[in-house]
Amino acid sequence: MPSQPWSDAENDLIVADYFAMLADDILGRPYSKAAHRRALLPRLDGRSEASVEFKHQNISAVLKGLGEDWMAGDKPAFNFQASLVDAVARWLMLNPAWLARPPPARPDRELQEAAPLWIAPPPTLPNQPPPQEPEQMPHIARRFDVAGRDARNRQLGRAGEARVPAHERATLHALGRADLARKVRWVAEEDGDGAGYDIASFAPDGRARLIEVKTTNGWERTPFHITRNELAVADAQRAEWCLFRLWNFARAPLSTSRLSGVTL
Repeated sequence: MPSQPWSDAENDLIVADYFAMLADDILGRPYSKAAHRRALLPRLDGRSEASVEFKHQNISAVLKGLGEDWMAGDKPAFNFQASLVDAVARWLMLNPAWLARPPPARPDRELQEAAPLWIAPPPTLPNQPPPQEPEQMPHIARRFDVAGRDARNRQLGRAGEARVPAHERATLHALGRADLARKVRWVAEEDGDGAGYDIASFAPDGRARLIEVKTTNGWERTPFHITRNELAVADAQRAEWCLFRLWNFARAPLSTSRLSGVTL
């Protein structure tokens, strides 16, 4: 007979155990999934090891919808119970420090002059999940206001902004424009918010580049917040204004965070 749907109590247990492993995973601390599983199984209602592993993949899918990091070894699996989303929400409500955690610190060796970031192609224009990822994804993001949450996380935004001037200077130096590299400015830090962009940089031919940086912990399609002023400046200065999109920021070292540049 097919197993019964997971109860709220079972969902709460496995979600808490998943986050315990995820915390170790992000910080690079050793842990044993097998040991976690052995400790968890007696507390569940006759679940198999395979069902626990698949539930881990379901939790990864929920976290992906939330624009959060997930365990790399548990590829997201969709079409999960709605009650699992509620269980993840309960855990986050009881552990608010998780969403408010500061970005990872860079090792001392990475405080040297940073190399240019890898700039990937931007996502396709229709901001929809790929076909294998159902409509649960955008619904979860809207339900939990992922864009608003990240906009309120000033530490996350500032850490993303801080990474871009080094990228711009390194790129200009590599192109023989040390004169322009010296003029790159972190406008949001030096002058405060309100300019409608964060970084003042240059193209190799000397044209201005007004860069707005948007940083999230989740995948490349995680929603982000953009202000009316930023949109107005983007519209008024279309030739100069561009968007740098930093994603997967919590896990990837800052020097290798994935970045997509899009000119609006």
